[in-house]
Amino acid sequence: MTAPRETSIDARRGGVALADRWPLLGQPGTLVLYLCGTVGLAVAAGVHLARTTEFRWPEVLTFLALMGCGAVCIEATRRLGMPAGVSRDLLSAWWLPVALLLPPVYALLAPLPLQFLLQARVKPTVLYRRVFSAAAIGLAAMVASLCFHGMAPGPLGGHMEAEALGLAVACAVLFTVLNTALIAAAAVMADPDTRWRDVLWDRERVLLDVVELCLGVLVAIACGISPLLLVLTLPPVVLLQRSLLHAQLQAAARTDPKTGLLNATAWQREADTEIVRARRTGETLALLIVDIDHFKRVNDTYGHLIGDQVLAGVATAVRSQLRDYDVVGRFGGEEFVVLLPRADVAEARRVAERLRSRVGRMAIPVEEALITVTISVGVAIMSVHGDDLIELLAAADLALYRAKELGRDRICLPVAPVSPQRAQEDNSQGGIP
Repeated sequence: MTAPRETSIDARRGGVALADRWPLLGQPGTLVLYLCGTVGLAVAAGVHLARTTEFRWPEVLTFLALMGCGAVCIEATRRLGMPAGVSRDLLSAWWLPVALLLPPVYALLAPLPLQFLLQARVKPTVLYRRVFSAAAIGLAAMVASLCFHGMAPGPLGGHMEAEALGLAVACAVLFTVLNTALIAAAAVMADPDTRWRDVLWDRERVLLDVVELCLGVLVAIACGISPLLLVLTLPPVVLLQRSLLHAQLQAAARTDPKTGLLNATAWQREADTEIVRARRTGETLALLIVDIDHFKRVNDTYGHLIGDQVLAGVATAVRSQLRDYDVVGRFGGEEFVVLLPRADVAEARRVAERLRSRVGRMAIPVEEALITVTISVGVAIMSVHGDDLIELLAAADLALYRAKELGRDRICLPVAPVSPQRAQEDNSQGGIP
């Protein structure tokens, strides 16, 4: 860990207090500029559209009806809560109809009430994230609305043309792409080592996006026929959102809230499954225990909140260097465990060295300093250092202890592949324990 710059205790406490009061100031400069620029663009677009739009009562009432439906969805799922790692909802089912049915200014404004209702009623978070999310969603919806109203041959409703339906679907896709891109750019700026593919789409995200797109277009068609039909669309959307949130809650129960990795219980279940499969197929398998060196110093110097940021940063760095089918979890404290299917000694060493190098290059900005940390890694190989999960963990832990004795920031294997049964036999014969 690099030594922090010399500052007085009072000055350092003042910096911490300022960052606590304004968390945005603790983010990288490029991210701050991007977030402020996005919000500023949304505000400027809103002012311009408000000046050039003629507000009509039927449109205002339709807007309020759609926002009311969104509020009902939020309240219907509020008691389930939204723990860390749960971020998907079906609120686009109400934002998209606003974009397709009403002038663009309504599309730009629609995310504001629902985002702040989420903040107040479901999941409080730092305010700048809610503001940015509302701005990003609003800008994407505004562009989709401008495209639809600029090219649509007719309105959505009972006598709409096929071209209008096709254009509505295309604009819904455009909304999804723009919104995802804006959010992904912020995630990459927050951590330049984050891979774009990790924050864009995977199979599950694409399926959820398709569901949201279809719901939004169907609600828009129903509302275009008559806003009274929203009464019929609301129950199925609420049910789908509750089902989605329940599935995400189940997934969240398997993950560690500070790092997003598997928790110890879930990791052990998956590791046991991989070990059984490796025994059956005769394939190799390696286990790594990763420990952050001198992590207590980070907590003692900067506090536990900064320590949590370091934990999350190390977890992201470790995950970015592994294959999709490698099993990684937080084992407790500052320790992580990694199971590498089909990895021999040479491959396990290469992966461990890649992790050590990547974490060593990581820097987390705090106040006027950068926190850097190193890791020590203990490596154990199945059928060499143990035959089941307990033996592999014990062997890797011994190797990790050896790495720390030798000075940390290094990779070690057990000195000798001795099984517990062999050790017990040696002890009974007077051998070295």
